[in-house]
Amino acid sequence: SHHKGKEAARSPTPAPDKMAAAPTEDEFYVRYYVGHKGKFGHEFLEFEIKPNGELRYANNSHYKNEVMIRKKVVCGDAVINELRRIIADSEIMKEDDKMWPTPDVVGKQELEIVMGNEHISFVTSKIGSLLDVQESQDPEGLRIFYYLVQDIKCFVFSLISLHFKIKPIV
Repeated sequence: SHHKGKEAARSPTPAPDKMAAAPTEDEFYVRYYVGHKGKFGHEFLEFEIKPNGELRYANNSHYKNEVMIRKKVVCGDAVINELRRIIADSEIMKEDDKMWPTPDVVGKQELEIVMGNEHISFVTSKIGSLLDVQESQDPEGLRIFYYLVQDIKCFVFSLISLHFKIKPIV
């Protein structure tokens, strides 16, 4: 891991993970899930980017006897900063999902983001197309969510395929 600044003198303070730390400006966490339960069982795609830069990716599809794909990679500061920029530019942190379609038999999507001292968590149904967005009760907010999710998925798929030379199943 990378530390900026001078090394702090050792003191008898508990390890950071043992302290209930207040969120700081550079706090960053993203988790996305999309899935449904159908004739092939629980099929889903999920990834999370932890504050330490670790990207965990899971894709579970039983279609044509596919098996679960699980990958883990640690991202550098430049990658994390670009993801932060994409999220900040989207202005998703200003949105609210109370008017968005609720999860249904088609499936659900979850997006959780911690950025600085802001924490958002969205849950909505799978979105088939922009028509679903336009016909929703909050087309503006849902459009931001829809495009941000596409951008983040594309970003993560690029990282995974670059690192592991695999093609994720979309």
